[in-house]
Amino acid sequence: MKITLKDGSCKEYAESKSVIEIATDISEGLARVATAGEIDGEVVDLRTVVDKDCELSILTFQDEKGKGAFRHTASHIMAQAIKRLYPDTKLAIGPSVADGFYYDIDREVPLTADDLVKIEAEMKKIVKENLPIEQYTKPREEAIAYFKEKDEPYKVELIEDLPEDAVISFYSQGEFTDLCAGPHLMSTKPVKAFKLTSLAGAYWRGSEKNKMLQRIYGTAFPKKAELDEYLTMLEEAKKRDHRKLGKELGLFMMRDEGPGFPFFLPKGMELKNTLLDYWREIHRKNGYVEIATPIMLSRHLWETSGHWDHYKDNMYTTVIDEEDFAIKPMNCPGGILAYQSEPRSYRDLPLRMGELGLVHRHEKSGQLHGLMRVRCFTQDDAHIFMMPEQIRDEIKGVARLIDEVYSLFGFKYHVELSTRPEDSMGSDEDWEMATDALRGALDDLGLPYVVNEGDGAFYGPKIDFHLEDSIGRTWQCGTIQLDFQLPLRFELEYTGADGEKHRPIMIHRVAFGSIERFIGILIEHFAGAFPTWLAPVQVKVLPISDKYLEYGNQVLDALNNAGIRAELDTRAEKIGYKIREAQMQKIPYMLVVGAKEEEDGLVSVRSRFAGDEGQKSLDAFLCDIKDEIAKKTVREVKTQE
Repeated sequence: MKITLKDGSCKEYAESKSVIEIATDISEGLARVATAGEIDGEVVDLRTVVDKDCELSILTFQDEKGKGAFRHTASHIMAQAIKRLYPDTKLAIGPSVADGFYYDIDREVPLTADDLVKIEAEMKKIVKENLPIEQYTKPREEAIAYFKEKDEPYKVELIEDLPEDAVISFYSQGEFTDLCAGPHLMSTKPVKAFKLTSLAGAYWRGSEKNKMLQRIYGTAFPKKAELDEYLTMLEEAKKRDHRKLGKELGLFMMRDEGPGFPFFLPKGMELKNTLLDYWREIHRKNGYVEIATPIMLSRHLWETSGHWDHYKDNMYTTVIDEEDFAIKPMNCPGGILAYQSEPRSYRDLPLRMGELGLVHRHEKSGQLHGLMRVRCFTQDDAHIFMMPEQIRDEIKGVARLIDEVYSLFGFKYHVELSTRPEDSMGSDEDWEMATDALRGALDDLGLPYVVNEGDGAFYGPKIDFHLEDSIGRTWQCGTIQLDFQLPLRFELEYTGADGEKHRPIMIHRVAFGSIERFIGILIEHFAGAFPTWLAPVQVKVLPISDKYLEYGNQVLDALNNAGIRAELDTRAEKIGYKIREAQMQKIPYMLVVGAKEEEDGLVSVRSRFAGDEGQKSLDAFLCDIKDEIAKKTVREVKTQE
């Protein structure tokens, strides 16, 4: 058989071999760090036997899918430790997740933070025991009987819900056996660095109708240095938590009277409106027109669009004049109605319609998280209607716009191309054409990307932009979705150069995504210390004493007249206290005014960027700050606190 490796080289074998045997044949070093394999795009266990020609990648912890196998093994080690320490515990599920792993358990006495320390100590023993991990299958009835005997009702339920012909896979390490499809490492030994990070509640199978279980979160790495780096990042993330900073800086609040519905306070509205002004500026520059569509539309519209079938559980509905209506979870059907408002010609295309649309989606209460996961948000949508020959250029135009936005804020990013999901609608030909168009545009731009199989929207493939913030976390924000289906469903038309009617093609795209979520990301990215152009308060005027309040007001008036967002600190406090307060509020500039400044028409400038910048004339300061704001300069922050 012929094995084609990731680098394009080939290996040939006369007999079948397991993935780990092939890894060993390539390199002993590779075999030591291998965590899983990937055969023809499917992730497999290291024990999987290869018996035919294929493309094979040996995955390590450096690969996302390899990381998953490593951390899945860590979740089993944790479950084994829990069963050793607390044998009466019932086990549910324990997968790997983006930053680690978890296991859901059921026991009469919930675990506490002190228990996590004991579990970690037992996990270290299991790793040191270097237990071989073995995989095997059992017939359905035998598997059910096994877990009934072990008094593991959640495992029994999982097996009973599998199809009759499903393969029932088990993994064992020492005395511990678990129901699992894998993949897993060859032994417990490589999981050298781990940390149990938190406890939470989780409904069994995600349903509020089921019992609340306890979820233990953890993370794992091959090396202690990598774990330490990650834990340091977590500590930094706590300091930057947008919920904490949002309260301290007076940006937004959440109330029990509106769970998942954020309240923006005056300073938060300054921030939000500045972002929206920027959005309008770049969209006008890129040939977009702005529209606004109703927040509520009739059910038959959502049925035509397909959202009712695919999304109704997340939609808020009501009845008006005995007809079902839904509050919009997305803007696209409204954008389509706007397209239909008048006859369209090929001369009108591409037609780029932007909308800052308020959408509502029902999220479960346990999933709500500050501004990051809400039930009501502003989506910076745009819908582009075009002819087939315009697809590639329009996709490239959107990609360039998104690049401009992320570059302004200092975000690095990577790109994913998501292909046809199982619940899609439309023909194979349309999907192939759409996917090829996205792929071709990315290739034209020279943007590296990875393919995310089966994760496209139900109406078309998409390009997702994952930005990286200042402490290395990634967030999915921008997206470009190509859609042949909705123009067909809504019978959209334009008159071509030949005088005949033709069907346009549609792009759905966002740059910020949710404006609220993007603000949350920006708060954490900048730790609340926004660049001057974005800061809710750009300048704080600080009189040394009450005697200089009049001059302070003159300075404030000049700032306001110049369009600078400024405040005057009128409190009878010492100047050092006022400066520290302004620093805590992350104000970019402080203007200290006293006798000398009043006499000579000066201001003493202190900044978040360079500390004491000395005295300047008020006119010179205004010129400098207006230039900084106009250019949207991001000055390097000097930590003063």
